[in-house]
Amino acid sequence: MNDFSYQLIRVLLYIFFKVFNRLEVVGSENIPLNGGAIVAANHVSYLDPPVLGVALKRRPTYIAKEGLFRIPFIGTVIVRGCCFPVKRDKPQPSVIKEAVSRLKKGGVLVLFPEGSRSTGGSFLDAKRGVALIAAMSVVPVVPTLIEGTDRALPARTKLIRPAKIKVVFGNPLTIGKKETDKVSQERISKEIMERIKNLKSKEQKA
Repeated sequence: MNDFSYQLIRVLLYIFFKVFNRLEVVGSENIPLNGGAIVAANHVSYLDPPVLGVALKRRPTYIAKEGLFRIPFIGTVIVRGCCFPVKRDKPQPSVIKEAVSRLKKGGVLVLFPEGSRSTGGSFLDAKRGVALIAAMSVVPVVPTLIEGTDRALPARTKLIRPAKIKVVFGNPLTIGKKETDKVSQERISKEIMERIKNLKSKEQKA
């Protein structure tokens, strides 16, 4: 997907989410203006990727399930234009390598550390992949909270509802290049999820 097509789709989606779901974005200043960066967000709905694409002022890349690439139009136009594939629950060094390569070239990569969607507003434990990619690429990780997408598009529904959606970008976290061992990855992944949870706690108190 070329830049013009991407920006056109982004503007149309922004208008839709802003009007229909009263989209609110907080903390955009925490996204680096240039250079590689990881946006690590909680995952509660299939709406999360397009909402983040709208909330981010920079064009992101996603890692998507292989099956999405086979869906007519969505797979051939949208997914292929913004994503690269991964097979679920299978170790794939090539995916890690591709992610690190894109980050070192200055790209923005969206990752969902939990690995799958959570339900009921809860959080799942983070997988170690986000910490490994961050350590290998040495780029900042921006903890990100997404709220309302699970109400706007609940599981097993096809129509979007007019629920308010909010995206909060937290302060970036920089991970050292040497922190690639299993213990460090688990600790860092846990810290990223804790920062996302803290964003929710702050929003509830506000």
